[in-house]
Amino acid sequence: MAENGVIAEGVLFGMCNPLLDISAIVPSEYLDKELVDQYTVDYIAGGSGQNAIRVAQWMLQKRFATSYIGCVGKDEFGEQLERQATGDGVRVRYLVDEKEPTGTCACLITKKVRSLVANLGAANHYKVEHLEMPENWALVEAAKVCYISGFFLTVSVDSIVKVAKHCVDANKVFTMNLSAAFVPALFKGPLETVLPYVDILFGNEGEAESLSNSFGYGTSDLKEIARHIASIPKVNGERKRVVIITQGPGPVILFNEGVVSEHPIMPISPEEIVDTNGAGDAWVGGFLSQLVLGRGLEECIRGGHYAANVIIKRMGCTFPPTPDFKLS
Repeated sequence: MAENGVIAEGVLFGMCNPLLDISAIVPSEYLDKELVDQYTVDYIAGGSGQNAIRVAQWMLQKRFATSYIGCVGKDEFGEQLERQATGDGVRVRYLVDEKEPTGTCACLITKKVRSLVANLGAANHYKVEHLEMPENWALVEAAKVCYISGFFLTVSVDSIVKVAKHCVDANKVFTMNLSAAFVPALFKGPLETVLPYVDILFGNEGEAESLSNSFGYGTSDLKEIARHIASIPKVNGERKRVVIITQGPGPVILFNEGVVSEHPIMPISPEEIVDTNGAGDAWVGGFLSQLVLGRGLEECIRGGHYAANVIIKRMGCTFPPTPDFKLS
């Protein structure tokens, strides 16, 4: 992790589906019509995993403390993604697909409720050969913590396993997010392949319940689900698996070393909420930022609470120039 208080370049590595978020606040009637060019939109470097890495980068405030890999198209949106992510301080190494367009996600905000329509495009065409290129694999080797979103299970399991095995061999921390309820429901096989490598697993309540149904746990009790997930055999026996389940406005559930605990989020009034899009990703980014600094799980959770609290008050997964997070 950070040594002697110094944050190394590339300490956190992420891999997922990069998407250009196109966000707009629209009236409810708009959702019943075809998309037209009549609203002001914001273009934001997005995709679940990239959001988390961008937020961690913002929290760390050291340029290129984080790195990120995914696939984009050879087009203006791909160039815009790279400009924005690099501008945020993330070192990105995208595979550029010559045929497919850069993935996009339309984010329509209506009365603080989001409607998302994603077109994965090139993001769905990542190849492990790109990861294996020396200049790209160097990003993995430099990292102390690696983070993969569950969405990437639908794209390149070979890439995930390659990174996971490296983490085991080098005794690094391998983390993953379930990302969506459909992942454990429809991609159980790939998830079963990767879970034994996971040191820290993130998910929300819906994703955890979906995993419970898919894996036949026979319970909707989130604490018991966390216990089941933690008990899945691990390849790296040097550390026990940590399971974290978020619940929106409810307390975060932490399972660590056989003990379940709850951690209330930071208070926020309904009037302060602008957009919930990216709040879960921001929570993970805040957590990871403290993890790479070598801080304990309690402080990592506080970092997650803080980051989500900031992002939910803004349009899209965006943030002010500098954080004001303080250690407890």
